[in-house]
Amino acid sequence: RSLITGKYDKTDDTLDYDSIQDALVTMVNPNNYNINRFDNYTPILPVASATTTSYSTQQSIIEDYTLNREQQAAFLIITNHLDGDKERHKGTNNGQLIMCIPGCGGTGKSQLIRAVTKYFLITKRMQMMRKLAPTGIAAAEIGGITIHSFLGEQRNSGKPRTIKPGDTKLENQWRLVEYLLIDEMSMVGLTLLGKLNRILSAAKHVDPQIPFGGINVIFFGDYLQYRPVYDAPLYTDFSQPSKTKAGQVLSEKEIQQRAARSLILQ
Repeated sequence: RSLITGKYDKTDDTLDYDSIQDALVTMVNPNNYNINRFDNYTPILPVASATTTSYSTQQSIIEDYTLNREQQAAFLIITNHLDGDKERHKGTNNGQLIMCIPGCGGTGKSQLIRAVTKYFLITKRMQMMRKLAPTGIAAAEIGGITIHSFLGEQRNSGKPRTIKPGDTKLENQWRLVEYLLIDEMSMVGLTLLGKLNRILSAAKHVDPQIPFGGINVIFFGDYLQYRPVYDAPLYTDFSQPSKTKAGQVLSEKEIQQRAARSLILQ
């Protein structure tokens, strides 16, 4: 299966950028976010202040990493969104990028991550991006770290990280981070995703209803490739009858999992 499916070619054999964005991007407006109303999500492309310099840099990286059309489509969406950060800071565009790039092994996801990383590096914005994965091997493959390490929690620890109001260490850790690239998303369970969402919201001092603290998140991987260890898969269907007895109060873990599932459903 490919990274992106669909026909996005113009008559002159170039990519039709306006068509691509509908297949990949969901922009979340924090002002009207509601986990129960999915019509608040508008598939629009962020305002991009593309310059000649950024365009030439993009094309150079596309050639250096021999990105195919599907990889190019995803690469341009991410980098054009990054180049539009000045517009967002001016208040003319507060769109949050939450993006999923699916694909089984061998479809070029890691190569795409390397190309995106190169763009952040060349444009001197590496401090804005972090690359995470659920396992050490997966993290090493993309030059990142594990999600547990970045959250300051041990994998098998049942105790959540204590977050205190005004936690300057946590705030400083995330102060410059605006983009998260998360690989091997099938191994990221709902509990872990819920922890990530909770910590990001606290670190960024935003409304807890805003997903991931307003940080732009790009997921990579085969949705069904592996199951997470000791965690509920992202595709868990809570609409089906559960083992919880009728009238029994949900545990904190179950509540977090349902909240994380609502993030995936958007």
